[in-house]
Amino acid sequence: MSLLEKTVLSIGELDRKAMAEARARQDILTKPAGSLGVLEELAIRVAGITGESRPAIGDKVILTMAGDHGVVDEGVSAFPAEVTVQMLGNFVNGGAAINVLARHVGARVVVADLGVAAPISLEGVIDRKVRPGAGNIARGPAMSLDEARAALEAGIEIANREIDRGARLIGTGDMGIGNTTPSSAILAVFSGLPAEKAVGRGTGIDDPGWKRKVDAINRAIEVNRPDPRDGLDVLAKVGGLEIGGLAGSILAAAARRVPVLIDGFISGAAALVAYRIQPRSRGFMIASHQSVEPGHRVMLSLLGLEPLLKMNLRLGEGTGAALAMSLVDAALKIQSEMATFEEAGVSNKD
Repeated sequence: MSLLEKTVLSIGELDRKAMAEARARQDILTKPAGSLGVLEELAIRVAGITGESRPAIGDKVILTMAGDHGVVDEGVSAFPAEVTVQMLGNFVNGGAAINVLARHVGARVVVADLGVAAPISLEGVIDRKVRPGAGNIARGPAMSLDEARAALEAGIEIANREIDRGARLIGTGDMGIGNTTPSSAILAVFSGLPAEKAVGRGTGIDDPGWKRKVDAINRAIEVNRPDPRDGLDVLAKVGGLEIGGLAGSILAAAARRVPVLIDGFISGAAALVAYRIQPRSRGFMIASHQSVEPGHRVMLSLLGLEPLLKMNLRLGEGTGAALAMSLVDAALKIQSEMATFEEAGVSNKD
């Protein structure tokens, strides 16, 4: 049995007993029932994920995975492809937005090369390159089925390693110039939406660039004919290597009962792939935020997830996931540290 198959089969259901116990505790804390809103529901959700009614706060990790995309040759991005490798240097030197926000919430940033086109020799970057860049999806598949499996399994292995090291909360992040195009294609395939409804401005392209992006996605779907019932097929035909790695990490977190904060649009595409491969993985996902990409709201709707934050973010890297980690921390601290009515000597309602 392959690592992917084993991981998929290991994903179970949320622990309803732990959730009921967590909810019962929320009802006896010194506050009106439900008065902390989303924080209460978040604590209960994490209880169901972990199987612990009072989940402990442990190590927090952002998994930022990188890959390049041949579709940039179609003029779909405002930035050149070489920015991908340049940003990896920024990540490992601690100068990117994700580094700042991760430090703010006490999280580690783990950077992995799943498919950067250029050779990478940066200390601090995990080398799990499946191939040097995904193919141009407007003219053929992003990768082979075997390469798609390899990307998924690389993501599984990276997440498992971090969980073995003590990670109790994982956030997803991405880096890859042009990757909103395959993400939009994934959304279009799974949702049935026309490309025009699935495509946003990405890094800030102008109107002609947006039209080129729409055309590239339409051609990608026509040329490759991905099967919307098959997550692996969609990933291979119109996806990306970092998207595959992130999808694998989501599956691994679900199998290990570790909550995984889904970042923005690219991570949302990875979450859709993971969900189509194993629908039970959705229960272990938490939507960190809703980005300004118009298709992200549709992604979250397909996943049945409500975002914790709406802050007009569109950077990726794991920035939204990092910000949401502070909310998870707050929810778990309320669950564990707040006094009950009996402990505080406060009268409860009749």
